[in-house]
Amino acid sequence: MAASLPLVAGTRLAAAQSSTSNPLLTKSNQLGWLDTAEPRARCGYTWGQPWPQGSLKSTELLHLVDQAGKHQPLQTWVMATWPDGSVKWTGHATAAGQALGQTFHVEKSEQKGRAPKAKHSVTIAESGKKLLIDTGVIRCVVNTQGEVIIDEITRAKKTLLQNARFIGQRQNQAEADGEQPLQVEHFSTQIQQADIEQRGPLRAVVKLSGMHRTANGREWLPFSLRLYFHAGGDAVRISHSFIFDGDEQQDFIRALGLRFDVPQRDETYNRHVRFVGEGSGLWAESPQGITGLRRDPGKVVREAQINGIATPALDTWDKRVSERLQFIPVWNDYSLSQLNANGFSIKKRTKAGHAWIDVDQGKRASGVAYVGGASGGVLFGMRDFWQLHPTQIDIRNAGTPIAQATMWIWSPDAPPMDLRFYHDGMGMDTYAKQIEGLEITYEDYEPGFGSPQGIARSTDFTIYALDATPSREQCIDLADSIRTPAQIIAAPQTYLDAGVFGGLWSLPDRSSPIKKILEDRLDWSINFYQQQIDQRHWYGFWNYGDVMHTYDSDRHVWRYDVGGFAWDNSELSPDLWLWYSFLRSGDARAFRIAEAMTRHNRDVDIYHLGRFAGLGTRHNVQHWGCSAKQLRISTAAYRRFHYFLTGDERTGDVLWEVAEADKQLVNLLPTRKVNPEAAADKNTHIGIGTDWGSAAANWLTAWERTGDARYKTWLENAMRTIGGNDLGFFAKGYHFDINSKAMTVIPPDPLESGRPKRVSHLNAVFGLIEICAELNQLIDVPEFKAAWLRYGRFYSAPAAQQAAEFGVSLTGNNLTNAHSRLTAYVAQQTGDTALAKRAWDEFFREANHVPEVKRVEGPLVLNPVDEAAWVSTNDSAQWGLAAIQNLALIGGSLAGSALKK
Repeated sequence: MAASLPLVAGTRLAAAQSSTSNPLLTKSNQLGWLDTAEPRARCGYTWGQPWPQGSLKSTELLHLVDQAGKHQPLQTWVMATWPDGSVKWTGHATAAGQALGQTFHVEKSEQKGRAPKAKHSVTIAESGKKLLIDTGVIRCVVNTQGEVIIDEITRAKKTLLQNARFIGQRQNQAEADGEQPLQVEHFSTQIQQADIEQRGPLRAVVKLSGMHRTANGREWLPFSLRLYFHAGGDAVRISHSFIFDGDEQQDFIRALGLRFDVPQRDETYNRHVRFVGEGSGLWAESPQGITGLRRDPGKVVREAQINGIATPALDTWDKRVSERLQFIPVWNDYSLSQLNANGFSIKKRTKAGHAWIDVDQGKRASGVAYVGGASGGVLFGMRDFWQLHPTQIDIRNAGTPIAQATMWIWSPDAPPMDLRFYHDGMGMDTYAKQIEGLEITYEDYEPGFGSPQGIARSTDFTIYALDATPSREQCIDLADSIRTPAQIIAAPQTYLDAGVFGGLWSLPDRSSPIKKILEDRLDWSINFYQQQIDQRHWYGFWNYGDVMHTYDSDRHVWRYDVGGFAWDNSELSPDLWLWYSFLRSGDARAFRIAEAMTRHNRDVDIYHLGRFAGLGTRHNVQHWGCSAKQLRISTAAYRRFHYFLTGDERTGDVLWEVAEADKQLVNLLPTRKVNPEAAADKNTHIGIGTDWGSAAANWLTAWERTGDARYKTWLENAMRTIGGNDLGFFAKGYHFDINSKAMTVIPPDPLESGRPKRVSHLNAVFGLIEICAELNQLIDVPEFKAAWLRYGRFYSAPAAQQAAEFGVSLTGNNLTNAHSRLTAYVAQQTGDTALAKRAWDEFFREANHVPEVKRVEGPLVLNPVDEAAWVSTNDSAQWGLAAIQNLALIGGSLAGSALKK
């Protein structure tokens, strides 16, 4: 209630973790580091930067200026444009090794001529079916066809890596059942297409696409992967995505990973294996250890091996050791497996056919390893290793001339991947029974709709080709670049001044007691979800990045096993809340949660091929389980932030996939279970909020990325249709032509005359508010803006005002707190101070619980947890968006008298 928020929230929030924003980014046009400090491993970086409309032409040159005021090499490309053709977003890349400082900036060039050149350039040469990529430090041979992705990586003419390829195993059943034999077959990548997306000079990107092929010739699991190179760099980053297109009843992925060979030149005692554990933890040994022996080879010899450098000449050792080397075991094989989020183990053996020896255990491995010798080798790793469990790293034959390394996306030590639907239908074989099921578990069930066919997952790998075994400190620095990649960001003021994403936010402001309470509550919410992700173990290959929907206070758990109350799948826009939270604050916590959510939802919650391609899945126990397949989940409204802020090409791919996802409306009506009238409509039906708002976001994103007037025409025509309809946004929906995108008005039902008009409370809470703000900013359609302002003025208006406007009052118009930002928008646009006061009254009317958390311990729960039973992700997201936007739109109307309520 209104009184509960101010009275005690301040004391409850005292324990919340403070924002982790970069304190140095205080001025517009400043750039800096998401995690505040410049990384030690300068491996080359990519980011997106916004520009105010009209401020930058595509023909103008840009320079990067470091903290010392020195111009630095910069690669630039246009990511999006404004309606006038000026640049809206630029993408940028730096070379490896560039030191930029804590803050830096990009500016238009004042001088003619070329920007400063980097010491090295990255180049691509094509030779037959191969691409030769040279960063100036390493040379990589990439295949454009066949099984092997990378033929070799050389440094100073020394081959450090060979034969990189993806490999896997599938089996025909989840486990042996005694009736059918368990059959396991191997598969590997088959490259079918290669595209050079960037050629340098500072960054090159190669995209490979194809299928995985089994031993008997079956092609399945379509994949795409990108290889990234930076000038002067000794690393190759690989981003791999695959789509599951098998039969979940008989195609169980047993293992999937990236494998490559590492030539070994050094003596076995001068070779080294490293595994990075948690934080700065490091396990480091040689395949042939010379410490701890009964006889001592000498202190200098021992220290050299421990430090990973070449030992002194053998004839300088104590002969009691040097003459007995053949009796010291050579440990050829190593394995680190992370089968859950809280435990990994390392083991080793001398060779196949002999027992594994337990080495050690830990909690969360970084997924980074090294194999090689004093004269060079390969450090490699997987991003989000423990978060995406079950994972594994294998090193084989380290004591032979050719060692082999495998980074397993899905560990062969884990049970096979099981994507079958989690229940048998429970007798819901009729429409009526399915509606009854929806009533009790909130799950939309329909046979065959809970299919995983078409979902995807992406994994990022990094391979460093090194000319020596890295020091222990260097191992940790390189591991940091893999497990938590550094990200360049702009100062919050820069995003705000550019006017991107509708400008529906302001910078954090604690200048009054009530504003401080709201800001602290916003900060508390980010901290709470960060905490819940870890305490509730929201990790795993298919799960990491998502959060749960609703809490069960009786069991003290989130409702992970109850129908539509489990995984959230972007329900009511948590993505938007998190991204706007980052934009206004630069908070690294908000960014990391939002990025993980985008990387998950863009892959797992969206269908990328097949019957439901382009649609997303409503919230469920399994991410793909609910039978409601909808545009409101796959919409670009949630993913465009990540693309423009980071330049991530995989996210860009998915934005293209959904550009015309509205065509699916002719095949599958998203509200068929709850809107039988629309289901019976012979014309294709498009809902005004969750459908059209999602499609509009897709078209808008495609338009700004391409400048193609076709997308603008679709938007403008739709805006005129909505604005020209007496009901406007209060209409239940429109007829829709999937090809022309033409929308036509559905005549009102005479039987509804005189009855209270029902509206959907969900129309505006899946990005429609934010997208309409941008459309009104970009396209001048007065009748559309008028219809939007009318919707905002009357959605939550008193019944008498609604009746005066429509002849009847409205029903179904709940989520008042969330919709208060609609009222606030109208107040700000019209200067209506009375309406601004009403917006704040609406905001404080509901969902303003005291941010109180209690500790729950055993035997009530398995693990100690912090519980806020009143929290739901729906409310958290919508409360957060309302608070952020109301503060921006009508913050000046938030009088101190609100504290006295």
